[in-house]
Amino acid sequence: MRPLLTPAMIERRLTIVLLDLIGSTAFVQRVGPMQAARWLQYHDRLTRTLIHRYSGREIDRSDGFLLSFARPIDALNFALHYQRHIPHKTRLNTRIGIHVGSVVEVQQHELEVLGGAKPIELEGIAKNIAARTMSLCGPGQVLLTADAYQAVRGRANAFTPTATRYALAGLYRFKGVAEPQVIYTVGETTESLQPPPSSEKAQRVGGPKKVKSRIKHMRALELAEWTLYRAAFIMLTMWAAILARWIARPSARQFWGLDYAPFTWIDHIGEALNYIIQILTTGG
Repeated sequence: MRPLLTPAMIERRLTIVLLDLIGSTAFVQRVGPMQAARWLQYHDRLTRTLIHRYSGREIDRSDGFLLSFARPIDALNFALHYQRHIPHKTRLNTRIGIHVGSVVEVQQHELEVLGGAKPIELEGIAKNIAARTMSLCGPGQVLLTADAYQAVRGRANAFTPTATRYALAGLYRFKGVAEPQVIYTVGETTESLQPPPSSEKAQRVGGPKKVKSRIKHMRALELAEWTLYRAAFIMLTMWAAILARWIARPSARQFWGLDYAPFTWIDHIGEALNYIIQILTTGG
């Protein structure tokens, strides 16, 4: 029997990022193992380019990535630029959870690595909290724990998208975690900032039901949609007022052949309103 090899262990405070591919099993079944392998390798090459660009470190890879970053702002920039670019190129939906906390960094012995072990492994509740945070995310969303939020808020740099916004998602109880966790959303669109509902491993305790749009934070497409909806509402209201004023005229109804019983109630309403106005203006 091979003698027991003791790995080197050190406790560090790191930023942990969990990136998960949503629906990866269904994707493999739909396209077949060979095509899925090619497509996932393409995704992984793009992702690893961003990991290196923002000084991250790949710890593990399965249906996504377990990553660590020394600086929280690098982790945030990686997540935001990933969601901005890579899903559009790969057509794969993903979700990302970020947490800052103390973990035990395990450096496996060289012989263990030769046998298939990961060179670096992370142990500790911080990894579990990051995983639970990720499990809450909707497609394309990035969530932060309170520790991660405090570590990045106000520390944007030249690589942070200028449209980046934060919002409070709420308070959640994570399965296996004693203390409830305050979770924040971060993104560039109002849609990406919406509070996620409870998941299998995270129960929503409270918080805002919806993040409202603010004109100063809207991107061009969001602003165009916001303007279009309100312009349409105003136009419909104006046309409804014009139509009501027109129908209220007996001569107009008679011209269009609408001067019959179903429309006589309009005259009664008009008479009642005129009577009320007369009372208010003359004092009785």
